[in-house]
Amino acid sequence: MEHPQSDSAPATPVAPVPAAATMRAIVQDAYGDADGLRLEQIAVPLVGPDDVLIEVCAAGVHIGDWHVMTGQPYLMRLMGFGFRGPKAHVRGMDVAGTVKTVGAKVTQFHAGDEVFGACDGAFAEYATARVEKLAAKPAGLTFVQAAAIPTSGCTALQALRDTGKITAGQRVLIIGASGGVGLFAVQIAKALGAEVTGVCSGAKVDLVRSVGADHVIDYTDTDITTSGQRYDLVLDMGGDRTLSQLRRCLTPRGTLVLVGGEGGGRLIGGAMVRSLRAVALSPFVKQSLRMVLGTTRSEDLQALAALIDSGKISLVIDRSYPLDEAADAIRHLHTGRPRGKLVITI
Repeated sequence: MEHPQSDSAPATPVAPVPAAATMRAIVQDAYGDADGLRLEQIAVPLVGPDDVLIEVCAAGVHIGDWHVMTGQPYLMRLMGFGFRGPKAHVRGMDVAGTVKTVGAKVTQFHAGDEVFGACDGAFAEYATARVEKLAAKPAGLTFVQAAAIPTSGCTALQALRDTGKITAGQRVLIIGASGGVGLFAVQIAKALGAEVTGVCSGAKVDLVRSVGADHVIDYTDTDITTSGQRYDLVLDMGGDRTLSQLRRCLTPRGTLVLVGGEGGGRLIGGAMVRSLRAVALSPFVKQSLRMVLGTTRSEDLQALAALIDSGKISLVIDRSYPLDEAADAIRHLHTGRPRGKLVITI
């Protein structure tokens, strides 16, 4: 619902950007690898009536940036990301910065506000965003820290709270616990009162333990699907185990939540096929098999900010890159080696 200001309300202060202003941005014309990304001087985006223009201070990097860059799986192209090439030519989605100006219908934010959330084209000096995808940046966080939160943090929160219906006292298994979503999921599950077991490679066992996991399993040493351990809730970000294997990790009425996952075919992706199979099978078994497609929402950003302010979530940053090295950041992300989030600084 729109909430326009009354005639007597003071006008929203803005700091307009000249119409001819330009900015540095990481752009892409055709789907492909990171070699196709380039730094260019382009026009500052126009602000719609429901949007804000953000002066970007930092931009988070996540696996969605790689998918949009490559246009894979191809299903994404049919979902509106652009058929022959990316519809949005500036890369990046997770942002933290300062509001520069606001659209005519915006009352939630004002010029000078520090915000974080999701936007169009975060790998740039300026970006536009919808107000429902932004929240006030926690005062105790740097812009780099705030930029690491939106997509990964919201996905983890929605997977556990909304889709998984987590409750205190449950035994929760998080597969892919050292990834961007996984590190948030471990901490959110602990904050909600669960006993948490994280699964990761041996090189990152210490990292997962450091964010609060009660138990950590090195998947190169232990096959979780044959260990005999059973969990009330399983979050799988790995994507390389079959449904039958994952169901062996569940209690008889446990819940499996599938979150993304890499690999599989180029057409719709192996992880999506498995997720759709899980949803189709769920009505016919006692266990609950679900999938989640995370989205960044203002109310969830605020919930994450509250958990951070209370000390229940700590942010793990592997490293930051300057804007002109954004391609290197995406390459590093895709290796699977980062120990925490990657962030672009502007």
